[in-house]
Amino acid sequence: MSALQIKKGSTKHSAYNLRSTFSDVEETHTIAVLVENEPGVLARVIGLFSGRGYNIDSLTVAEVDHQGRLSRITIVTTGTPQVIEQIKAQLGRIVPVHEVHDLTAEGGSVERELALLKVSGTNDKRVEALRLADIFRAQVVDSTLESFVFQITGTPEKVDAFADLMRPLGLSEIARTGVAALARGL
Repeated sequence: MSALQIKKGSTKHSAYNLRSTFSDVEETHTIAVLVENEPGVLARVIGLFSGRGYNIDSLTVAEVDHQGRLSRITIVTTGTPQVIEQIKAQLGRIVPVHEVHDLTAEGGSVERELALLKVSGTNDKRVEALRLADIFRAQVVDSTLESFVFQITGTPEKVDAFADLMRPLGLSEIARTGVAALARGL
């Protein structure tokens, strides 16, 4: 059957009606990329995203195998399923890339982020900030008469919730590491 013979609304899939196989809904995916630890690799990965107009929501990079000179790049990005598939395919074509894993698509993963939050305030606001920090299991890592610096680890949603509660109490600065993630199980 040629493309001209396919009836409107047909359930058959061909190169002419790929839109029916993908959703237009944007999804957030965590992608882990194992790369050679050499100059310019991170720039090439970032260039892939910026050159095509894709956004990076979170980016972490660290050497994970000193002897093998390998680094792991963890990227959180948002896009339609088509865009995510295109990103993974293009990442896999970059020469110093060894592995590309879509932790979101491959099943469960553990994601954590570390954040430092400076909260300035006095009297009741200080007491409330300490109370909330205790509930969220955030630790005080610095304290002055005018401010606290809290350290919190957890999911990005937990960090967001803590920051949202600290804003009216005097949140003046925040630094976040970005997401570190590993697949669950073996």
